Amino acid sequence: MPFPHLVLLLVGLAMSGQALTQPDQQVTDSEPTKDNAAEASERLPLDELQTFADVFYQIREGYVEAVDDSTLFEYAVKGMLEGLDPHSVYMTREDYSDLQTQTDGEFSGLGIEIGRRGSYIEIIAPIDGSPAAEAGLMSGDVILKLDDTSIKGLSTDEAVELMRGPVGSSIVLEIGRPGETQPFEVTIVRDKIKIASVRGRLLAPRYGYLRIAQFGRTTGSEAQAAIEKMAATDPLKGLVIDLRNNPGGVLDASVAVSDLFLDGGKVVYTEGRHPSAGDHYEASEGDILNGAPIVILINGGSASASEIVAGALQDRRRGIVMGTRSFGKGSVQTVLPISESRAVKLTTARYFTPKGRSIQAEGIVPDIVVERAKITSVEGQRVTEADLQGSLASAGDANPQDEGAESEDLATLRSNDNQLYEAFTLLRGVTLLAGISPEAGDESDAAKDLAETASE
Repeated sequence: MPFPHLVLLLVGLAMSGQALTQPDQQVTDSEPTKDNAAEASERLPLDELQTFADVFYQIREGYVEAVDDSTLFEYAVKGMLEGLDPHSVYMTREDYSDLQTQTDGEFSGLGIEIGRRGSYIEIIAPIDGSPAAEAGLMSGDVILKLDDTSIKGLSTDEAVELMRGPVGSSIVLEIGRPGETQPFEVTIVRDKIKIASVRGRLLAPRYGYLRIAQFGRTTGSEAQAAIEKMAATDPLKGLVIDLRNNPGGVLDASVAVSDLFLDGGKVVYTEGRHPSAGDHYEASEGDILNGAPIVILINGGSASASEIVAGALQDRRRGIVMGTRSFGKGSVQTVLPISESRAVKLTTARYFTPKGRSIQAEGIVPDIVVERAKITSVEGQRVTEADLQGSLASAGDANPQDEGAESEDLATLRSNDNQLYEAFTLLRGVTLLAGISPEAGDESDAAKDLAETASE
């Protein structure tokens, strides 16, 4: 037995871990007693631990380059976590600091949320206004190389490490994109990423647009403030909530946003093996829109917390979900400190929508599927009654040539962002069916504001 003290150390660590979850157990610095060791051995696979100790010893003694014990332990822990799922990771002090700054709303880098697809790294979503978004990277793109380094086989942590660098430095990404026959290169300059979590504006008088880029600690209060500002003069008739390419974030923030539109009742619940992993989240009474219709836009880059919002409003029949199927990240991660400078981000639970649906690997299926597309009119110049020779003149004052014609701005929006165009059209249709008449001039104002939104 070349390394018996390692097995003894692992037994001792397991006993210490047990004491953390069972406060009535006492932890001492003395050598484990026979009774304690026997109890631990019933819980631990000692044969497998011995194999681990043997491998550890062989690497330590025979690897071509010397590797210190602490580094080998770190590699072992990373390997255990990476074998579980893509979201369970070992976090150094720097990793934990990065997580804090991201949830607080500012960090440096490229501005992309990534995950693993086979041997490569997939872009879940670029962050609004980030260098990655400005470079044209899209949800579903696969990173093949970073500068001259192939991504194949690298962990997400290793890929992130390669993407890090000083503000102002550049990196070349080789990208594979679905539908493209050949990979292509994109050069991105690293920058400080300031996340505008929420943006709100009026699409037309009394029609709101709420863009949520990701869910940080203050997203709930930011969303409330944006809606109150839009409704400062007149109550909103309807709202489009844009969650496209929203990679998620803080669970509590998604609950806070859902709570704004739900008048009590269930928002989401979580289930896991540990008793503390089970939580139920309920909305408080009151609906900030007083029942006005909502259209929620999602796509393949909508993940995690954004799926919680879409799923809650869909299940509770509070909004119409439009777009394409979401990413399907239905798990909850908990950051568990293991020392003053190290932590483990561990998947501890699955979340479920109010009707008990698990979104994990399934995603949210829209009520109305609208794919992002370039729309070109095939109508052309039509001949109307007014064009016929000798046709009767209109009995009213309106010019028949202009009546019902789509404005240039609306046509531009239809071409540039057909999903938002369809969402706004649906929202107006719902309000008309509900007997809420649009004011005169709404159409032209809507067209102008929507075209500006599409060009942002």
